[in-house]
Amino acid sequence: MLNFFRSNTANAKDDLLSGLTVALALVPEAIAFAFVAGVSPLIGLYSAFFIGLITSIFGGRPGMISGATGAMAVIVVALVQLHGIEYLFPAVILCGVIQIATGFGRLGKLIRMVPHSVMLGFVNGLAIVIGLAQLGSFRTIDAGSNELTYLSGRPLAIMLALVALTMSVIWLLPKVTRAIPASLVAILGVTLISLGINQFQTDGGSNLVPTVGDMLQTNAKAAALEQHRHALASLGAESDVTHADDQTIQLVGRLSGEPGAADNAMPDPTSTVNVDDVGISGGLPVPFFMEHALPPLTWETLWIIFPFSLTLAAVGLIESLMTMTLIDEITETRGRGNKECVGQGAANVLCGMFGGMGGCAMIGQSLINVNSGGRGRLSGITAAVSLLLFILFCAPLIERIPMAALVGVMFMVVIGTFEWASLKMIRRVPKTDVMVMVLVAGYTVIMHDLATAVILGVIVSAVVFAWQHATHIGAQTHLNEFGSKIYQLHGPLFFASASSFKELFDVHRDPDDVVIDFYYTRVYDQSGLEAINALAERYDAAGKRLHLTHLSGECRELLDKAGDLVEVNVSRDPQYHLATDRLA
Repeated sequence: MLNFFRSNTANAKDDLLSGLTVALALVPEAIAFAFVAGVSPLIGLYSAFFIGLITSIFGGRPGMISGATGAMAVIVVALVQLHGIEYLFPAVILCGVIQIATGFGRLGKLIRMVPHSVMLGFVNGLAIVIGLAQLGSFRTIDAGSNELTYLSGRPLAIMLALVALTMSVIWLLPKVTRAIPASLVAILGVTLISLGINQFQTDGGSNLVPTVGDMLQTNAKAAALEQHRHALASLGAESDVTHADDQTIQLVGRLSGEPGAADNAMPDPTSTVNVDDVGISGGLPVPFFMEHALPPLTWETLWIIFPFSLTLAAVGLIESLMTMTLIDEITETRGRGNKECVGQGAANVLCGMFGGMGGCAMIGQSLINVNSGGRGRLSGITAAVSLLLFILFCAPLIERIPMAALVGVMFMVVIGTFEWASLKMIRRVPKTDVMVMVLVAGYTVIMHDLATAVILGVIVSAVVFAWQHATHIGAQTHLNEFGSKIYQLHGPLFFASASSFKELFDVHRDPDDVVIDFYYTRVYDQSGLEAINALAERYDAAGKRLHLTHLSGECRELLDKAGDLVEVNVSRDPQYHLATDRLA
């Protein structure tokens, strides 16, 4: 299904239009992740702007979109809750410093160690997560119970119809023309339809077709209700909503039991939350220390933020490098992993300095960009600048975009992201690869932790590889003209095969002179070295001589520590030289 995103080489027009499309899709994502992190929507939007702009300019993968992400949000929420928002921004800055150090240390190449089965599990799991995340757009605050409930009846039918229309336009329009990104046409067209519907029809005073502005108010109300009830629950109290409308909600706390007992337990049990001013309108971002208090510049502060920063850096780089690998495959080009690490780090440093929550590459928006024809850096720059312009000048218009249009776009991303061919491969590939793929996808869906899922998949793949190759070591034996017994080894000698290696030799029955030929094998680690040393001691105790031949340069260097325990016979090893060595 990745062919769904392939298109011709992009130009400036394609980059500009695809960047605008991506910017529209970034708005609800950034807002939703800001609520997850426990910060204001503007912080999420500013984060998406800084992360997207800097990585587009300095990153290693043109066409890839970065911004505020859910994986980063679920990490910082604990920091904000435990220590306050003033600790968030230094943590994001430190995260960026760690990522920059990773890039300069050229550790981005470690992404090559991710097996294809892990990549398939990552892509499929992420597609499912993106799809499930869209279900939140079908929820609203019920007027009776003041709880989040799913749409039903006519609002649900209209929402589903507009989602289907959006998906149909994205699917059919490229068959007619690619002059304008299909996603942009779908968003604009469905927005006009929803404006007409909402102009003449309402559902109990609210929009019949939920918009971005409605989503903002719904999330704000839900967050206020949850926060109020959580605070009162710690006092053994309950929360009642005495008044709720589109602008405000009034919450009253009371103790379970006597009606008048709340006054003694809670000095101010009533709170009113105004959600009318919740929106994406704002000014230019300013350094965080101009609006927030600075945390103490002490070792204790560093001790608090360092674990969060390290986790943020790891999660951000893993997601970014995995997304880069996917975009490489789609565009049939190659990004630069180490440069992307530096770009992500610089973006997070600047994002933290201006009061952002940090971020990394976004696979959904990256695929929207690629599908819309965005291939160059201009597409990411356009998306970031457009997002800032939305905040400064166009907030009222953006808030009227229907969620159905954005959900339809993301559903098409899900269809294009999921590797459907992997379902046909289940019976054709080794069962261990299928197990790893299902494990990574399942962990991603259940835990919503992409980085840990990838790490877990790599570890399981490495263990499976080691287990399979532990039994691949063997030896052919024969006697030479001098009566020496030759062991011709085959297979790798490392920690998993060390025990099998020792069982290949018959020390008591072997002649006084034994040769181990490493022409077809290599010693890979300290466990292999120790196995050779232990074998040498056994032959030495039996009064016999052990020789090793055809060792590679790396093996000889590894065996230097063996000393007199092992005699390495290099006189019969062939010597290989490059022509440049002789000419020099």
